[in-house]
Amino acid sequence: MSARLAAPGYHLKGVRRGRASPEAGIMKIFLDTASLAEIREAATLGVVDGITTNPSLLAKEKGDPEEILVEICKTIDGPISGEVVATDAEGMVREGRHLASLHKNIVVKCPCTTEGLKATKVLTAEGKRVNMTLIFSAPQALLAAKAGARFVSPFVGRLDDIATPGMELVSDIIQIFDHYDFDCEVLAASLRGPMHVLEAARMGADIGTMPTSVFQALVKHPLTDIGLKKFLDDWEKTKATLVAKAAR
Repeated sequence: MSARLAAPGYHLKGVRRGRASPEAGIMKIFLDTASLAEIREAATLGVVDGITTNPSLLAKEKGDPEEILVEICKTIDGPISGEVVATDAEGMVREGRHLASLHKNIVVKCPCTTEGLKATKVLTAEGKRVNMTLIFSAPQALLAAKAGARFVSPFVGRLDDIATPGMELVSDIIQIFDHYDFDCEVLAASLRGPMHVLEAARMGADIGTMPTSVFQALVKHPLTDIGLKKFLDDWEKTKATLVAKAAR
């Protein structure tokens, strides 16, 4: 590869110098929910790879949050993000260690703050996976990756809410990471609709996490429903004709 093509600004579509992994080329689908009912139903499709939760989502559910996290881990054999609520590094490390001890699938979710970066450095040095959340700029993602975060979560929808193109942030992070050898995946978060998911996939995001309603919308298309109805109606007409002939 020439120096010109490898330089910033010359991102090659489909070519990644960094972030190489056995899972390269596969975009993973995560659900952003703590509802066991939703997770169990979605799991039957066989295409859900992980779950992201946060204190707000867990607060909506009945039951002990830790027990819910463990049950989610038993339902989906993939990364399950559980978030710390402490705001100081020492507290985050303490909570992160506890969360990671609940189940091997637990990923510790830390906010992208100076204290969060300190905690991430400690936790990842101990072999614990960290999902650095509340990423709203590419420099934040860069620092998170350097601190050892296994996942960075840029929040697309929340940036769109303040008239800032959220998908541009995802694109920037992907381009930066592709120049280096960070063992860190880009987890496009706060995806508000199927078009967000489509854009994230086109850009090469490693993961897209979304509410169950968005996940369900990915399957639906009015022409699919119309086409299926026509096929079934035609088949019923054919069956009726065959029955009528047999009765003669």
